[in-house]
Amino acid sequence: MVTVLFRSRLASPKDPAYDEWAPKIFELAKQSPGFVSFRMFEGEDGDRLSVIEFDSLEAVDAWREHPEHLEAQKLGQASFYSEYHLQVCEQVRSYSFEDGERTVHIP
Repeated sequence: MVTVLFRSRLASPKDPAYDEWAPKIFELAKQSPGFVSFRMFEGEDGDRLSVIEFDSLEAVDAWREHPEHLEAQKLGQASFYSEYHLQVCEQVRSYSFEDGERTVHIP
């Protein structure tokens, strides 16, 4: 499992172009081979954190190079974001707790 942490701040929270692109890119990502999940959190100060999971580093790399995603990246740098920080993290181990049971997952 590979987790991408995308921390961002929108240049303009009410940008109609961003509102058009964001759902389109999300749908493309969901269809991308190896996509696992996406969650987004936003703080009161406008700081946003997206947590995206893929099943492999190769899947992350393929998504990074997807033509429409490349176009969205350019738009993001030119106008959508005032700043962003991206981290790609490979899983060392994972713990979960569900239904009273703790599980350790070691890749």
